[in-house]
Amino acid sequence: MSPSTATTTRPKRSSRGPSRATVARRRAAARRKRTVRVLMALGVIGAGIALAMPLLQKAVSELTLPLSDSSIIRQQAAEKHLDPALIAAVIYAETKFDPRTSSAGALGLMQMMPQTAQYLARQSGGTGFTTADLAEPAVNIAYGSYYLRFLLDHYHGNEMFAIAAYNGGITNVDEWIAAARSSGHPLTIDDIPFPETRDYVLRVLQAQRDYRKTYASQLGYG
Repeated sequence: MSPSTATTTRPKRSSRGPSRATVARRRAAARRKRTVRVLMALGVIGAGIALAMPLLQKAVSELTLPLSDSSIIRQQAAEKHLDPALIAAVIYAETKFDPRTSSAGALGLMQMMPQTAQYLARQSGGTGFTTADLAEPAVNIAYGSYYLRFLLDHYHGNEMFAIAAYNGGITNVDEWIAAARSSGHPLTIDDIPFPETRDYVLRVLQAQRDYRKTYASQLGYG
């Protein structure tokens, strides 16, 4: 057969597209890329959460265990020789740092009764005291702290008795202590007959521990 009459045969191009192996490799590569992107995104989210966590914890603490006027609390604690966390805990139990007037007429952050504040003003030699002064945080905390110091001295440093008297009244607590002694044992929290006062003592003691731990620097524990 001469070259002029020979038929040139060209290889036929496949119309089936990429092979199955090629498609599988491409899909696997796409899955790996998606996985990498997802992992990177999760890493960024995780880093953001880690950075935001202290702020979130602080916000939660401020909502569940609020604190304000810490400088006044520290000052009064130093002057009255009190645990600053105890002052904060009493404020928490009384008003949660949201000053208001109670139905019984108690005023301000530490819910001071006007007659109690007037008595303390006379005892401390204060002059020019007016009931309206109790609306001022500095005045209210000063009188509340003075009253706590008075109660602690009365009960020879026993915080449980002092806290109970802050809520239930000194006359009642004196009677409970005398009744417990006549029965041959010291007064315990479980012996307090007023459920409100019993719960109050437990709440203040727990809050005292929480404030000491949560706000150590703000309350001056170093």
